[in-house]
Amino acid sequence: RPGRNVQIDVVDHVAGASRARGIALVIDVFRAFTVAPHAVAAGASRVLPVGAIEDALALRGAMPDAVLVGERHARRLPGFDAGNSPTEVLALGVAGRPVIHTTHAGTQGLVNATNADEVLTASLVNVSALVRYVQARAPQYVTIVRMGHEARERCAEDDLCAETLVTLFNGGKAPTTAEARDRLRNAPAAVKFFDPDADWAPITDFDYCTEVDRFDFVLRLRIGADGRRELERIDVPEATA
Repeated sequence: RPGRNVQIDVVDHVAGASRARGIALVIDVFRAFTVAPHAVAAGASRVLPVGAIEDALALRGAMPDAVLVGERHARRLPGFDAGNSPTEVLALGVAGRPVIHTTHAGTQGLVNATNADEVLTASLVNVSALVRYVQARAPQYVTIVRMGHEARERCAEDDLCAETLVTLFNGGKAPTTAEARDRLRNAPAAVKFFDPDADWAPITDFDYCTEVDRFDFVLRLRIGADGRRELERIDVPEATA
């Protein structure tokens, strides 16, 4: 099948993203790259990933109707409309509005993967579509970037996504949603979702982030008409028999 002879490298954090070549799949399961596809599916006019907080705030000055979404250390940033939470973003209503998105790990991977030919967001919600997209492109190299916890240490959820991507590239199957939830329920980064005091990490975020193959599109980083980085939706429907 297409892409069978592809060389797959699995790397970590910003340093790994900056070394990525070929097609880079930048993973952030909890929660950046679950948020971004949900925002797109909910009708956001654009999703603009940004590295620095100051740049996100400045961009909102240029786009007053934008929804400002961001976190550091998993908590919503002061002056932002929502934290890095699919629950919060969907509750705001983003249809027809641009979303400016800055996070501790995921968006840092996107903006640093400057040596890759193409850069895509990756999480469990579109893991099979990602593999179909890459196989159709038949690149020589694929780099799977596990952004990890705060882009500084490995984490169970990004490890599972990377493992699933490799399995799918080798002809295997993705876990079911139930299997993913069983595996991640006790992961260190999942504890906050089940803590009633952690109002910045609603329990519904865990459900959103562990829903395997919710979407059949990928999000590819591109430079928009105004010169800003944005995520482009590319539908990758399942091949019909």
